[in-house]
Order: sequence, then structure tokens, then C-alpha cells
Amino acid sequence: MSSDNNVGVNTFEARRRPNVLAMVLAGGEGKRLMPLTAVRAKPAVPFGGRYRLIDFAISNLVNSGYRKIVVLTQYKSHSLDVHISRTWSLSSELGNYITTVPAQMRHGPRWFTGSVDAIYQNFNLIDDERPEHIIVFGADHIYRMDARQMLEAHIASGGGATVAGVRVPRSDASQFGIISTEPLGTRIREFLEKPEQPEGLVDSPDEVLASMGNYIFSTELLMDMVAKDADDETSNHDIGGDLLPRIVASGDAHVYDYTLNEVAGDTPKTAHYWRDVGTIDSYFAANLDLIAHDPKFNLYNTEWPIFSYSRNLPPARFESDGTTGTPAVNDSIISTGTIVRGARVAESVVSTSCRIDPGANVERSVVLDNVHIGAGSTIRNCVVDKNVVIPPNTVIGADPELDSERFTVSPGGIVVIPKNSIVQ
Repeated sequence: MSSDNNVGVNTFEARRRPNVLAMVLAGGEGKRLMPLTAVRAKPAVPFGGRYRLIDFAISNLVNSGYRKIVVLTQYKSHSLDVHISRTWSLSSELGNYITTVPAQMRHGPRWFTGSVDAIYQNFNLIDDERPEHIIVFGADHIYRMDARQMLEAHIASGGGATVAGVRVPRSDASQFGIISTEPLGTRIREFLEKPEQPEGLVDSPDEVLASMGNYIFSTELLMDMVAKDADDETSNHDIGGDLLPRIVASGDAHVYDYTLNEVAGDTPKTAHYWRDVGTIDSYFAANLDLIAHDPKFNLYNTEWPIFSYSRNLPPARFESDGTTGTPAVNDSIISTGTIVRGARVAESVVSTSCRIDPGANVERSVVLDNVHIGAGSTIRNCVVDKNVVIPPNTVIGADPELDSERFTVSPGGIVVIPKNSIVQ
């Protein structure tokens, strides 16, 4: 078959695909990630040396072939807006776009009052695009997913809503929306938002099925249910707390089993990784997952890349020092523009343009952009936000009582040093 015929077939097949609009919910305040979210929206929090949390949701959609994407923003969104404008520029000639949409107050002088209200206030986007199906993804999870497979399952179910589900420990149920299904099939019998004592799964009593925060809706049902929610004065206008229970009651909600999703380049060891990074401890743990000997999440999967803004920086550099000797870097990610001079870095993620001076010791830490760690300092079990200056011979992460007097310390003992701090 000639190349011209190939193009014709591909174009015809593309025209037969369902018309889909993707919405990424990126207005979250992220109170449990304070102080990282004191100066930025939760989806804009840096991760993994050079990414931001939102890059994972958008990369999954783009890799899946969905390139009409609106990002609904609200809380401290400037850095998020700038990041998306720098990172995502798609061909408008092909009808593709990724754009941020702030609260437009189309229904009165008010901000979004919840995730459902964010959709309601942007009905005009749906009217303009006239999609058959609407993908609604959260913006603050670490995972890979081929959304095409979830859409196929959604269409095959015949239902109006599909929720991606993943197994989590029953002890963590209070952090998630929990799904119970009918004995046979995928129809959702009950959806409980953050229950304290849900029943375990029949085949695994110590686990429950949690919502991943990823949904696909048939457009007609979504608009109908969202409009009803808007008229309900008792509603908190939340997808998990209000909209899904309403759809479940109608019998139109189904679950999509994340373990059925196959992503190009994944291996059995890295498949189906999903982490909610809603707390400092989970954020820290997800970063450290990247530098394990056998990483649970593989940043180096080039068949399903995670895209992000790339600054024009020189490579990382490692220098010997006449006093402290050769730098030692073990089990770590060191990003571009960073210089490690006669220092030790172990089990850490170090972001761009950092300086680690002679004799410094950085252990099990996440260091964000443009941090300067002075000579002889020890930083252990820390998250160091951008532009922090740590003077020579400073010790952080060794004395919990002293650390808690100066910084935020998580329940798991992780010390967080806020952005732009000059540590005394």
C-alpha cells in the first residue's frame, strides 16, 4: 500500500474515533502539602528533579492521543499557568490545544466551590467542543495510564460514568473515595468518600478499591447530573462526595480496573504504579521510589515519556576538593545545572541549579531548584524548597525537637524548609 493510501486510512480511522474533551482539575489548594503549597497550587509542586505534578496527568492524556485539554485552575495558579504555557504548545492547525482556564464567574461573582462546580462553570467549553465523552483527570498523582483503554471500557460498559479504581490497603481507606461493586460485572454498587471502616475486598480483606481520581463521562449524563448538583443547596459540589453517589444511585456508574491497563514500555515490575502525593510523607516516599535500586516508577521509559519544561542548562558537574576530596553520589538523581563539590549525596533527588559545597552531607532528601547547601552541613530526611540557602555547618534532620521549632515536620519525621528561606 502506498504512503498516500496509508495517510488516507489513518485519517479515516481518526475521524471515526469518538470526539473527546479532556478536563484536568488543577485548582486544588493542597493544604496537607503545606508549606510546599503556601506559594503555589498543588499541581504545580515540583517532583522528581525536573517535573511538576501536573505533568503526569497531561503526559498520559497526550500519549493516549487526546490533545484537546483544558486545565481548570484557581488557587495560586501563576506558576502553574507559566509552566503550562512554556511546556505545552500543540499544533492549532490540527485542532489541538492545552490551555488553562481560570474561574470565569459565569454564574455569578464566585470562585469554584468544588470540583463539580468547576465543571458547571465551564459548560461553555463543552458546548463549544460538543464532545461525545468527557475525560476528567485529577492533576496531582504519579502514574502512567493509557486513557484510550479506559475509554474503550467505558463505551463497552454502556454506562454514563466510569471511575478508575486501584487497590490500596484498607488502613488507608479514609484518604480515598472507596468503591464497592456488584458481585458480577463492573457496575458500582456503592461509592463512599473517605470512609473510616469500609469492608475489605472478598478476595483480599485487607485491601479496598480506591478511586484514582480519574473519570470518564458520557457528555449528556455529566451535564444533566452536574446541573442537578448545582441546584442542590445541600451539596458540597464535590465529584467524590456528591456527584458520584448520585450517579451510582442511578445505576450508571462503572469501575475500570487499573490493573487491566497496559502502557508501552512498562515491565511487570513497574506496571500499575500509582501514588497519591497528597501529604508530605507520601510526596517524599514517591520521590524516593524513583531512586530505588529497582525503581517502582521508571522515569526512563522512552515509549511513554513524561513531558515537562526543559531549561537550557549545562550538565550536572562533580568536582573534587583539595580538603574534602572526591564527591560521592550514591542512589540519587542529580539534575542539570547542579554542582556537587567534594560533598556526599545519598538516596536523594536533587533538582536543577543547586550547589552542594565541600564536606556537605545530603541523605534521603528531596532538594528543589536553586538550593545552596553550605560546606560541612548535614541535611537528612528533608524536603528543601526552591531558593533556600543553608549556611555552612548546619545540621537539619538529626534533632526532631529542634527541627520542629524552626520548620514544619511531618508525622513521618520529614523536615520541610520553605521556599526562599535563608536558614539561621
